[in-house]
Amino acid sequence: MRADRLLSLVLLLRHRGRMTAAALAAELEVSRRTVMRDIEALSAAGIPVYAERGRAGGFALLPGFSTDLTGLTPDEAVALLASPARATSDALGMGAAFSSAIRKVVAALPEGSRARASDAADRVHVSRRGWVREPASVEHLAIVQRAVFAGHRVHLRYASARPGASPAEPRWRTVDPIGLVEAAGQWYLLGLDDGRDRTYRVSRILDAEESPEPARRPDGVDVAALWERRRTEFLARLPGVEATVRVPDDMLDELVAALLELRSAEPDGAGRTVVRARFGGKGHAERVVWTMAPHVEALDPPWLREAVRVRADAVLALHS
Repeated sequence: MRADRLLSLVLLLRHRGRMTAAALAAELEVSRRTVMRDIEALSAAGIPVYAERGRAGGFALLPGFSTDLTGLTPDEAVALLASPARATSDALGMGAAFSSAIRKVVAALPEGSRARASDAADRVHVSRRGWVREPASVEHLAIVQRAVFAGHRVHLRYASARPGASPAEPRWRTVDPIGLVEAAGQWYLLGLDDGRDRTYRVSRILDAEESPEPARRPDGVDVAALWERRRTEFLARLPGVEATVRVPDDMLDELVAALLELRSAEPDGAGRTVVRARFGGKGHAERVVWTMAPHVEALDPPWLREAVRVRADAVLALHS
């Protein structure tokens, strides 16, 4: 643990230049006394760290001292520094480890590239919090993550739900974790329940306990491929309905993102596109068209046009 802290201290000084003992202690989450002991240890090990007295003083490395990590370009460094993995690592309880890794990446760059990469990354912010809609609660994600990483079984109290149905009564189950997936702001646990493939939405986990028992996980699992297969199978089981709508060209991507499947898209030459699509059901089709009204027009089938008209009439009557 101390060796990692000493390395982090060197990298902080390499990246930021002169820092006070108080600033180093806050960054490393240790006491000032610990920082002073670490500085002495670095000096004894031949690391050229020195102290400057006065109001603007602090600790610094002698000019010319550098660490090295070959093969990393400035663009690659920017990608890491601005990575959405910042939000992901916090959710998984690995924020400190991610910060330490980023310090090592930055310190490894040549002087000019380091300044350019840091400046570019400072202009990008990745956040899981939006203006209004917030990500689903993942209170038990850290426990699930530990079980996944350690290869242990996990006991879950989970409220399952089928499309179009209310959540079932929560019950305990023992799961052999295979992997974790974040998709569209939601976390999912892929696992086996008594040997059967199961996918659990982490926000529906009401309680979780990591077991010391080793998980029975198949060898050589490709989590990304497994996720795509399970997602495809899930969508195929939905009762799906087809409908045709007309949408402005600049809203086509928004509409497509809400569909189960895009069957065809034909521009009408007037800045709009006629889309034939598959929805998850009548309710899904109605909600999508309604939330994009008045820009999206339902063309077919007749029940969809009538459903939207009834909603519009009810809203008009309520607000008249």
